[in-house]
This record gives sequence, C-alpha cells and structure tokens, in this order.
Amino acid sequence: IMKKIESFTVDHERLLRGIYVSRKDYDNKTGAVIATTFDVRMKLPNREPVLNTAECHTIEHIGATFLRNSEKYKNETIYFGPMGCRTGYYVVFKGDLTSKDMVPAVTELFEFILNFEGKVPGADSFSCGNYLDHNLTIAKYESKKFLDEVLYKLKDENLNYPK
Repeated sequence: IMKKIESFTVDHERLLRGIYVSRKDYDNKTGAVIATTFDVRMKLPNREPVLNTAECHTIEHIGATFLRNSEKYKNETIYFGPMGCRTGYYVVFKGDLTSKDMVPAVTELFEFILNFEGKVPGADSFSCGNYLDHNLTIAKYESKKFLDEVLYKLKDENLNYPK
C-alpha cells in the first residue's frame, strides 16, 4: 500500500482560498531547503465551481510566461502550473520560503493577467498541445475575483493550512 502524500492530508473541507506552503524539498547532503512548493488556491475545494479548462489553461500560459520573464522572479521560479482538481495552481520557487514571502509574486502575477492585452503567449499549434482551449476574458475575470476577494485581503487563515 502506498503512503498518502502530504497534500492529500490537508482538510479540503475547511481549506480557504489563499497561498499555502504545500511542501519543502531538501538537499540530501546538507539538509538545506532547496525548493518550496506553494498551493495557490483560487477556489474553495468542493464548495464552489472549479476553473474551466480554458481559463485555467490561459492563466497557466500567462502566469508561467510572466514568472519566467520577470527580472524579480525568473531566477527563483522552478514551476507554475494548474492543480488537477482545477481549484488553483502550484508554484515552485527556489529556497526556504513562507506563504507571506510569496504574496508579492502571486499578487503581481494575477495583476499581470488581469491587465494582459493581446495574444495569449504560446497559444498556437506549434507551441501548445491544445492551443484552441483558452479564454482570456474569463482568465481576467477569475484573476480579478481572486485579487479582490483574497489577495488584497489576506489573513492568517489564507496563509496557513487549517489544523
């Protein structure tokens, strides 16, 4: 029998929208934290509709492009991508970080998506395996909702998993 992974031990019935430390990865030789994975939760699990694939895909494309091009974040970013449940995203940054450390980056990312104009990066048949499944209008709507309702009003319960 397989051991339950840590993210499946979080009480999703009480989990709020926010930014959470999902896990930390350590260097086997030194024991130092080399990467921190964050759970950027945009939707209340099992209590509200999840992101549809089109806007979820668009947020992924714009968000990953933003982080990997940002002078502030490009050297710290390891990964940005959607959760399979479509209630949010995983962001992996180098180093030993807290949820509060990620507030500026996540806020800037969603403000960038909200204000994005033009063609979604990588949304063409050469660059993407499902390039027709994008929705910039709803990606902007979901970004604004997350900013206004969560990121601009963060409390401790939006930064620490429920006990």
